[in-house]
Amino acid sequence: MSEPHALLPTLTRIAEALERLAPPAAQRPDLGAADAFVWHPGPPSRLDPVPKVAAVGITLLQGVERQKALILENTLRFARGLPANNAMLWGARGMGKSSLVKAAHAACNAELPGSLALVEIQREDVRTLPDLLNVLRNGDRRCLVFCDDLSFEREDADYKALKSVLDGGIEGRPAHVLFYATSNRRHLMPRDMIENERSTAINPSEATEEKVSLSDRFGLWIGFHNCDQDTFFAMVEGYAGSFNLPVAPEELRRAAVEWSVTRGARSGRVAWQFVQDMAGRLGVKTGV
Repeated sequence: MSEPHALLPTLTRIAEALERLAPPAAQRPDLGAADAFVWHPGPPSRLDPVPKVAAVGITLLQGVERQKALILENTLRFARGLPANNAMLWGARGMGKSSLVKAAHAACNAELPGSLALVEIQREDVRTLPDLLNVLRNGDRRCLVFCDDLSFEREDADYKALKSVLDGGIEGRPAHVLFYATSNRRHLMPRDMIENERSTAINPSEATEEKVSLSDRFGLWIGFHNCDQDTFFAMVEGYAGSFNLPVAPEELRRAAVEWSVTRGARSGRVAWQFVQDMAGRLGVKTGV
């Protein structure tokens, strides 16, 4: 029978091997390093601080007054430590969905300095949402997790991770974390995917309900729609006024119509791009 001291090297090697296999202990994130972060799932996973968020002032966003009021009120409630809802901003392209999220975050921090951190997660990393929440769970700053252009395709099971985070799961979402997403789709999934689930399921209605119910797990569901010409003019004039462009209103509108026709669309994004082009031609610096 071996002497105890003879077994010590072997036991030491076993202990060291087990330590290497064990997952690292969750560290407390430094959420005070910046007002915004980008999540990288790794390995190793990390939150990269963003020195300056690419955002426009919330007063510049025109034609979405109701949507602006809803998301700002919900975000301010959350920043103050009051109950608030996860939010889905869906609808027409270029109407300011992601701009509104970033603007609301900036407005909250302007009113309540340092109250809210914005954490962006990429669409392809949605499956790691539970990992991100486990990291944020160790922090004490209120965090707004944001996913831009969220949608799911056929054979994509990532929606189950999101579904669990929004409503369900044993641990649940931390009280100091809120989730906002934008999407061009009302129900996050293409209709043919929902129809396919219905046709192949034992209980078609239950399969369809599971897909559609993902959107229902967002307490705040805000739609954005294509704008008419008057709203487009209001957007253009709002941006042009903020940069003090030296151009007559009639000329500004005429040029804006021509620009929108060449783009085949009217939206907040098109209005912003037009004003940036106009400012460049007039030699006016916008700081963007």
